[in-house]
Amino acid sequence: MQAETRWYHFIAYFFGGFFLANTIPHLVNGISGSPFQSPFARPPGEGLSSSTVNVLWGMFNLVAAYLLLVRVGRFDLRRTSHAAAMGLAILLSALLLAHGFGRFHGGNF
Repeated sequence: MQAETRWYHFIAYFFGGFFLANTIPHLVNGISGSPFQSPFARPPGEGLSSSTVNVLWGMFNLVAAYLLLVRVGRFDLRRTSHAAAMGLAILLSALLLAHGFGRFHGGNF
């Protein structure tokens, strides 16, 4: 029997996707040893944080994504509505991150 998906599950899946997308740039830069923007830099979001801070921030985002996607309701990647809520957030977050980080890395033409 399939559990009922409530409206707030979709909100959790959406924000889970948002956190999941934000994991990637911080973990990639942190693991590669590169400084990168984070909320903990000065000024926040513009200055550079150490690779260690970015690994920790990336892992925080991954844990938040896990909690929202796996521990709220019964997320099923095979259900189109669940995948769409998460995927829409990943797309939106990726576009916002590309625009925001592109200011510092020459990605906005």
